[in-house]
Amino acid sequence: MDIGLRLEQELEQAVAHAAGNDCPPLLAQALRHSVFPGGARIRPRLVLAVSTACATGNATAASQNASASLAFASAVEVLHCASLVHDDLPCFDNSVLRRGKPSVHAAFGERLAVLAGDALIVLGFEWLAMRTERVAQLSGILARCVGGPSGICAGQAWECEQTIDIVKYQRAKTGALFAACTMGGAALQGYEPFGWQKLGFAIGEAFQVADDLRDVAGSAEKLGKPVHQDEVNHAPNFVAELGFDGAMAHFEELLDAARDAIPDCPGRDALAKQIEGVSRSLVTGLSARTVAA
Repeated sequence: MDIGLRLEQELEQAVAHAAGNDCPPLLAQALRHSVFPGGARIRPRLVLAVSTACATGNATAASQNASASLAFASAVEVLHCASLVHDDLPCFDNSVLRRGKPSVHAAFGERLAVLAGDALIVLGFEWLAMRTERVAQLSGILARCVGGPSGICAGQAWECEQTIDIVKYQRAKTGALFAACTMGGAALQGYEPFGWQKLGFAIGEAFQVADDLRDVAGSAEKLGKPVHQDEVNHAPNFVAELGFDGAMAHFEELLDAARDAIPDCPGRDALAKQIEGVSRSLVTGLSARTVAA
């Protein structure tokens, strides 16, 4: 079965569990709205790509860990969706559009958006507990990358400070969950997870630079969300810091760093090509000309 289809089926089961018969109907609708239809599912696909790279040539290991890999990948995506719900709230980015449709607070109101985001955070950890036997290690990886002092929550909290270190801010807000993907994907195949953290941070920063480039040079129609949000919200942005050409050059440096950071594993070369291909697709067609337009 196609890996994308298997991932969607796993997410369907997870959300169905949280939005079951006893769930208040509006909350159940908000939960589904938060997760489906999804975006590119880049983070869970990265989990599965790293897991596959580590198990390449070992069919037994790949088969034995397939279910756990899907569960961890789904937990990552659920937590990512939770972060988007909260990020869009009026108290943060106040965005009314996400993935080409109304954001959760725009569709269901602010109270249900807060609760839906909270419920998804809990679901991510509950799903791991229900679907895997390696709860302690995998939950620990996720918790460090979602909470404080340097997870997603810390990244969002940097926006509340008067002075923001853009590297710490972006590493926490974006890079941390990518680090969870690479660390968890490797741990699922018996690799020491912290050896894969550097790769996750490099990919995460590259994706953040790409997102900053798209915020100033992309279109809401293509991205499915408002553009120029960093300018509106006075949020740090690599393009504002480095200029368009400087940010694009930094993006290239980060792709090189990501490739060099991949630890030895059987599928190293294939993983490097996959990471580069997905990353470059994010900035295809962007140019400095579109910034002024």
